[in-house]
Amino acid sequence: MADPGLVLVFTYIIPPLMAFAGIILMVSGVMDNKYSNTVMGVAAFFGAALLPFIILPSIIG
Repeated sequence: MADPGLVLVFTYIIPPLMAFAGIILMVSGVMDNKYSNTVMGVAAFFGAALLPFIILPSIIG
């Protein structure tokens, strides 16, 4: 049985924080013309969207 606290962290806490950080990085990268910040923001945003689907099957079993 999976730990409910761990599932909660990986479904409701980490993804929104990563998505918010990704949006901030994308906006600052576009406004400052820094390609690396924009790419990191896009990667963080997509990582936030895919994180629960990658990690949770191994936690839940």
